[in-house]
Amino acid sequence: MSAIPTLDIRRYDSDRDAFVAELGAAYREWGFAGIRGHGISAELIDGAYDRFRAFFALPAETKMKYHIKGSGGARGYTPFGVETAKDSKYPDLKEFWHIGREIPRDSRFADVMPPNLWPEEIAGFRDYGYGLYTALDQLGTRVLRALALHIGLPENFFENKTDSGNSILRPIHYPPITADDIPNVRAGAHEDINFITLLVGASAAGLEVKSRTGEWVPFTSAEDTIVVNIGDMLQRLTNHVYPSTTHRVVNPPGELARKPRYSVPFFLHPNPDVVLDPLDCCVSEGNPRRYSTSITSHEYLMERLREIKLA
Repeated sequence: MSAIPTLDIRRYDSDRDAFVAELGAAYREWGFAGIRGHGISAELIDGAYDRFRAFFALPAETKMKYHIKGSGGARGYTPFGVETAKDSKYPDLKEFWHIGREIPRDSRFADVMPPNLWPEEIAGFRDYGYGLYTALDQLGTRVLRALALHIGLPENFFENKTDSGNSILRPIHYPPITADDIPNVRAGAHEDINFITLLVGASAAGLEVKSRTGEWVPFTSAEDTIVVNIGDMLQRLTNHVYPSTTHRVVNPPGELARKPRYSVPFFLHPNPDVVLDPLDCCVSEGNPRRYSTSITSHEYLMERLREIKLA
């Protein structure tokens, strides 16, 4: 069975045509790839992880100060037992925090992109958290340039469609699993909602990706690799040329289950008013248009958040 490729993004500058062809082929096949050579410092990643772990170690009543009821978890803290994968009977075994884009409060998107919350108990949380947000946003822009070129678009095609995107950095804590017979998993099988997801710290085992033949393929990356996958919004915009692949985080066996797991995905979203109609360059005789109704990315997001019990 073939493996999910990992590519060095520095080749975009030194060996562009070959890199774009290989990356595009990886996404057409898997919807997933590993990206190394990304230039995000270990100090920033480790410093952010240290602050996120410190926050999740706070008492429950302290964390709940940052839970905004009725917000769908858009910013701040979401406790255990809330998010539930679509069509799953059981909630995921996780708690998480959301950091969003900092925008002027007179922005036309201010009504759908609330201000961030920052936990006052953890020194450096804001600097490291928003520093990592910014670094991943910039890396995502570079990946999207290659994806645009691969389907015959100008390399900057996505940039004015994502520069005010409602993108989210989500530090996640999966606690130790202490019972052997629970029906829940750490993250049920799902597809992501957004354009692309960049996952920092997938070096702990557990992430599995569903292949085209229906097999679950483990994807545990090297520590210096960021896993980047396609979300449903980009799948829709590209008329499924870039597939949004089902994936999950399984509970580890035996003693490994007694250890907590942390991960930090960055969900890169288009601007709220981007219309997700299939691009003409992705429609052909062999791949006819799959969607006949128009929807904006914000409408699509709200529809999906209701499905997973966050709105």
